[in-house]
Amino acid sequence: MHTTTSTINTPASVATQFGNRENVSRFISTITLRDMINEARQQAGEPKVRNDHFLSRVEDELGDDLEGVQKYYTPLHGNQVATYGLTLDQCMLVGMRESKAVRRSVLQKLKQLEGPRVLATLPDFSNPAAAARAWAEQFELQQAANQALIEAAPKIAFVERYVESTGLKGFRQVAKLLKANESRFREFLLDKKIMYRMGGEWQAYQPHIDAGRFEVKAGTSDSGHAYNQSKFTPKGVNWIAGLWAQHNLKGVE
Repeated sequence: MHTTTSTINTPASVATQFGNRENVSRFISTITLRDMINEARQQAGEPKVRNDHFLSRVEDELGDDLEGVQKYYTPLHGNQVATYGLTLDQCMLVGMRESKAVRRSVLQKLKQLEGPRVLATLPDFSNPAAAARAWAEQFELQQAANQALIEAAPKIAFVERYVESTGLKGFRQVAKLLKANESRFREFLLDKKIMYRMGGEWQAYQPHIDAGRFEVKAGTSDSGHAYNQSKFTPKGVNWIAGLWAQHNLKGVE
């Protein structure tokens, strides 16, 4: 159960919370995120989300990750509106709850906030100095890829040894085992058609269940709500570790 404190948002309180302008740029208010999502929902023909409902979604999705995060109030249309300051990764997690059309739009906008991307250009091979520099850069990239393969090998071997003696694993357990960023790991599972969200739970696609990579466990919450959870089997953990390693290697090729 997470605990939060509340304060009225003033220039002084914001400066105290975020320290300086450099730190402020690392956080996104839930009002900004809500407006971003509502714009995408409107474009997709879906109804907008009220702020109180949106905050409930944020709290449900992030759970203990909001431990110690300050809830503050900012003036909007003559009212004091509650909001959190979230990291980019937390915003991505919240955005993953939306429908496919909305999710793609929101995640694309959030990725643009990560910083400008460097566009690769072809070197001038008629210039010997430029050609030599390009060759050296390519050699360094290849060396980095080889090193990544060397570093990945013991990690994959560790996963293989680990799953031999363990049982079923949930999403967060597997993400922690692979040392994977949760929001990017979720996006990876969605893009690869491995898992999807249904009724607030993450479910595996049937072909992966049939292949023995997941097992579906039924349960009942304290409130009497019945639910199904897809858990990674040892075979599934071993399989996803290989896919995730290949996915990460593409970034250095």
